[in-house]
Amino acid sequence: MEQDAHSTFHWPQSDMDNQSKPRPNSSSHWFALLFTLFFLALYTVFDSSRSSRPVEISYSEFKQAVDGGRVRQVTLSPDRVSGEWSAGQNGRFRAVLPPWQDPQLLPLLEQKGVTIKGQSSEDPFWLRAVIAVLPWLLLFVFFLYSSRMMAQRMGGSGLFDFSRSRAHRYDKSRIRVKFDEVAGVDAAKQDLLEVIDYLKHPQKYTRIGARMPHGILMMGPPGSGKTLLAKATAGEAEVPFFSVSGSEFIEMFVGVGASRVRDMFRQARAEAPALIFIDEIDSIGRVRGTGLGGGNDEREQTLNQILSEMDGFEPEEAVVVLAATNRPDVLDPALLRPGRFDRKITLDLPHSAARLKILQVHTRKTPLASDVDLEQIAARTVGFSGADLQNLVNEAALNAARLDREQLTATDFDEARDKVMLGSMREELLNEHDRERIAYHEAGHALTAVHVEHADPLTRISIIPRGRALGLTEQLPEEERHHFTEDYFSDRLAILLGGRGAERLVFGVVSSGAADDLKQATRLARKMVAEWGMSELGPLSLPLSEEHPFLGRDIAQPRDFSEASLARIDQEVERLLHTAEMRTEAILQGHRAQLDLLAKALLKQELLNQGEIAAILAAAPR
Repeated sequence: MEQDAHSTFHWPQSDMDNQSKPRPNSSSHWFALLFTLFFLALYTVFDSSRSSRPVEISYSEFKQAVDGGRVRQVTLSPDRVSGEWSAGQNGRFRAVLPPWQDPQLLPLLEQKGVTIKGQSSEDPFWLRAVIAVLPWLLLFVFFLYSSRMMAQRMGGSGLFDFSRSRAHRYDKSRIRVKFDEVAGVDAAKQDLLEVIDYLKHPQKYTRIGARMPHGILMMGPPGSGKTLLAKATAGEAEVPFFSVSGSEFIEMFVGVGASRVRDMFRQARAEAPALIFIDEIDSIGRVRGTGLGGGNDEREQTLNQILSEMDGFEPEEAVVVLAATNRPDVLDPALLRPGRFDRKITLDLPHSAARLKILQVHTRKTPLASDVDLEQIAARTVGFSGADLQNLVNEAALNAARLDREQLTATDFDEARDKVMLGSMREELLNEHDRERIAYHEAGHALTAVHVEHADPLTRISIIPRGRALGLTEQLPEEERHHFTEDYFSDRLAILLGGRGAERLVFGVVSSGAADDLKQATRLARKMVAEWGMSELGPLSLPLSEEHPFLGRDIAQPRDFSEASLARIDQEVERLLHTAEMRTEAILQGHRAQLDLLAKALLKQELLNQGEIAAILAAAPR
């Protein structure tokens, strides 16, 4: 089972949060205040024109008032008439005109000496002005609001602030991470000591004509501690630290990435000596002009600007660029040439001694019971990264807290290890037939592992469902190895087919439960034949994999071998699998009594450790 690698530890939270937040823009508050005052003044003017509201009367009352000489002045409009009372009666009045023309109205008004005024049907000037200006004003307010919201989403506080660098700046006084908090990467730390000395004493190197590499590429699997190692380097050198992810350079606007690159390098040069860290540089540094997308896009312009900035470093400028990636194979060659990222540091999964150091760091503040052996835990976590080990300690602490324990016990670590590797325990309601088939399946794997010569020691068998697995047969190597022989892989094929062979032997038919076993066995056999030369085809390397088109490579690499060779590879793969299956069937038939005892013990106990397995096998009749 492969695990993601991570060989370092958490950063102090205070260091991560020292990036200052954008200050509120006070000009926006003044604008809102002025906008509110404008509409209040407009309402006041409009309301003042209606302060002396006229009295509503009927048209008949209006004519009677005119006939009685009580009207001094009228104003006629197309649909209504308004006027003022004569002396002795203050105020104004208003009446709605009938829909037809009254031919007696004007003669009556002239006869009584009433002053007549006319009024246009158009709206007043101030109202027409408001109607004309208000849409543009609202559009301007919407533009300011939307631009401000866009700038805030993109990390800025101004209208055009999105073109500035998004690098998080950590002052040298705030970086508390040092090399003693980074375990399992001793070789990488040794390579960086020279960089630290250069950042502390740049004159020591420049006066004799030495030029420190301005670009250092850290390569390793995800979570192998590249980011923390870069920050620890800045902490040891006590210089300003600019940290940014490669994806933060790219936005929807053309040229934004290049502008952010220029701004970041300008800030670093102004504070030299300084350290720039670009995480996940493969997101912008992939091979240019390849893949389905073609060239000349925003990502490539950003990469071109990074190349230009690194070429522009002066010899006396004490600025070092650290970059991290887990895909060095897709990086553009121009990025890796001497003068740019010309020094490479490789971080691997921690070995046993390194895992022990990592566990010791993670358990500094964790109370451990007397039965906890960190050396044994380190030996049982082959393939674990630093992140896995940190998660292991945390899960053990959570399990102990749930059970109200004051200390972490070995049982907590065992439970945490199973949870990290396989997932949480599931409450499966399996029928008895399925449980029996799973028990024989796992017993078949285990029995084959015991009776082949070059297999890793068997440590546990379980039929407790965890994660996506309904059962588990665990083998752990006695020592870590980097090279494996053909005999080891042949035995591994037999073990993978042991569960399927046990099902066929006991139940007469196989089930879909062996699907993943068959997938692993076929992949392993194909590598043995086509890549490692472990077959009758001889010493040939005929890789069959194709590159993904979106990783910056061609859609498919052309095969440099014929269809006949491909057919021979298939035949050899088939032969290896059939040979392994025959070996498995012979082992299981020859030790049927042990198979039955193991399966019955699993049905009863569900979990068997190494000692219990050995006792059951020894008690079986010969």
